Amino acid sequence: MKKVILLCCLSLLFTKVQAQESPENKLGAWFMYNGSHKVSNQFSLKTMAHYRYFETTSEFQQSIYRLGLNYTANKNFNFTFGISPVKTDTQYQEPSEFATEFRLYEDINWNTNLTKLKIRHRFRFEHRFIEFQGEKSTENWVRYDLNATYPLSKTWSIYAFNEIFINFKGETIPQNWTGGGLLYTLNSHLKLKAGYFNQQFKNRAFDRLQLGILLNTDFRKKAIQ
Repeated sequence: MKKVILLCCLSLLFTKVQAQESPENKLGAWFMYNGSHKVSNQFSLKTMAHYRYFETTSEFQQSIYRLGLNYTANKNFNFTFGISPVKTDTQYQEPSEFATEFRLYEDINWNTNLTKLKIRHRFRFEHRFIEFQGEKSTENWVRYDLNATYPLSKTWSIYAFNEIFINFKGETIPQNWTGGGLLYTLNSHLKLKAGYFNQQFKNRAFDRLQLGILLNTDFRKKAIQ
């Protein structure tokens, strides 16, 4: 009987430790760079580098880069076509083989204003070419991001967003991201971003901090006076 009780206690303790070490119970972080570099009145380059962690400063989860060409049709609509290499650690606190991806993506951005409130609708079409453990696969996704920004002062703004993911393999809507935070404008070219968001999956959810730099540059030739 004592052995049974001891085994039950050890089992409960092991289950508790496993639950505590689950990545769902950790506050992770994304360290982000996003850039927009105007080369003409209608064309600009979009650049991005994200480093994502299961925990705030450790336990690497994913690195993702993007390079895109953006075309501005008018003040409300712009379009981007780009590429994105991705590397993902599929296990938390365990040795694992990385999954690698090469993505093609197309963005349709629709911008509107309600007085001071800036609203952006982004429709992203993603084509993911994945290699993991010697197996190759292809997935096609549609992502819809609703993003709102409101100025608090000349330098401070708040933002909120919700993004849903639609996958044409398996679950129809396997992910939903919701979050918000603060933007601080250093100058006309540079902003700092700090926020929080929740990644919701079917059977689990992750809490993440967002810490980022937003860089905007203009390489158009200035008119000679």
